[in-house]
Amino acid sequence: MSTIRWILIDQLTLSLPIIQESKKGDVFLMVEDRESCTIVPHHKKKLVFQLSAMRHFAETLRAMSYEVAYFDINYFSKGHNRDMQGVLRSVIKLYSSKEVFVTQPSDYHVDEAVSRLCQEAGVTCSVLPDTRYFSDRMVLQESAAANKRTLMEFFYRKMRKKTGLLMDGDQPISGQWNYDKDNRKPLPKAIDIPERLRFEPDSITQQVMDEVASSFPDHMGDVQDFHYAVTSSHANQAWAQFLEEYLPQFGPYQDAMRVQEPFLFHAVVSMYLNNGLLCPKKMCSDVETAYHAGRVSLASAEGFIRQVLGWREFIRAVYWAYMPEYKTRNFLDASTPLPAWYWTGKTKMRCLSEAVQSTIDHAYSHHIHRLMITGNFALLAGLQPESVCDWYWAVYADAYEWVELPNTLGMALHGDGGVVGTKPYVASGAYIHRMSDYCKNCFYDVKQKVGKQACPFNFLYWDFLARHQETFAKNQRMSLAYRNLARMDPKTLAQMRVQAESFRQSGCDTMEDR
Repeated sequence: MSTIRWILIDQLTLSLPIIQESKKGDVFLMVEDRESCTIVPHHKKKLVFQLSAMRHFAETLRAMSYEVAYFDINYFSKGHNRDMQGVLRSVIKLYSSKEVFVTQPSDYHVDEAVSRLCQEAGVTCSVLPDTRYFSDRMVLQESAAANKRTLMEFFYRKMRKKTGLLMDGDQPISGQWNYDKDNRKPLPKAIDIPERLRFEPDSITQQVMDEVASSFPDHMGDVQDFHYAVTSSHANQAWAQFLEEYLPQFGPYQDAMRVQEPFLFHAVVSMYLNNGLLCPKKMCSDVETAYHAGRVSLASAEGFIRQVLGWREFIRAVYWAYMPEYKTRNFLDASTPLPAWYWTGKTKMRCLSEAVQSTIDHAYSHHIHRLMITGNFALLAGLQPESVCDWYWAVYADAYEWVELPNTLGMALHGDGGVVGTKPYVASGAYIHRMSDYCKNCFYDVKQKVGKQACPFNFLYWDFLARHQETFAKNQRMSLAYRNLARMDPKTLAQMRVQAESFRQSGCDTMEDR
């Protein structure tokens, strides 16, 4: 009789209790569930990354003399009753098991499915803690139940005190908690961006690339030029390069954008962090060490630690405090269908074309692309939240529902009514012009508010403020925007609102007339 220890696709971490507490004779179950690959149409490179990382992790376990029962995506296309229930029942029967251990799942629907599958199979499901996080996933549940709002900044400060990161006793080093205002500089014209490490596909990855290309031909992107790490060793090499070559400039330029520069000084390790190849606790410790050694500024160190220790933990807590109802929220009653160019990048708006093309090419774009380009547009145009959230979940290699949903619905779309953000993150074309070079070669004129060549971000921005004035006019963080709206020429505002409505009704199609 053997105990089954079920390793999920985003739990590729040797230090987890499910592995460390295993006993001789235990069997590790790993499954490339085909249904999970298609719950949304995941980007081909995302699937290559996830499945190859799983197969490499299985090889690591085998090399440590663990027994692994592994089921790949081909298994599910070869016959009758080839589903997760069939897999679990067959493994239980083969090893005469009565108990399944699993690390606490990150996604709500996975948590529900694991519990149901074990119950239907007639085995006990024992859930072990996920020790990779700094806080319990239910840390905000009591506040949510009492309808009390928790601001991320205060959550972050508690986490700093709890961990001692960048702290001097109970106060932050230098006396300042947050250096966000120092981290919004446009990119200088002349600046060297180091060449990024690339990891050439080995035979395992090559096989996965072939299988993904043939099994999911209609999903976004292609499998060519795959260069991400799929092992912990390579992921740590990518992390070491970021610490040495990118982190010093990450802070001041993390909001900057440049044509055909999808990575700039960003870490590009979130996919490794979210599937377990990198440890968030070690990452934050490494950044703190780099600061104390004088290799990076406090603004860069704090900016990175805030994203991992503060924002990432807060987003996870929000997800688990409000699910499953959270997924259906639509605070602003947005209903415009998702434009087709979110999948193709074929739009005359240069900023959106760049952001989407980066996504198509790499299954990645950095957080300002996601928030202030594709997200900002979705909010201004009133795109239907569920379709937008599913798009984000599908196309990014680091996206699992727990991290994608609150970031998209809450932060980008303000669709949760203010649980995540205290105001909607909206901006006109002026912000994009200030933080990028996208407007220089765009079909649209960023300085025009109305007319055929008016930047859609301009008339959509002012229309958004007017449409939602009753909701947001008393929000102190939006007072300047509404003072500017009040001073606007009524005729110009009326023209912009007509153009915005026509734009939405046309499907937000910004290509040349066909």
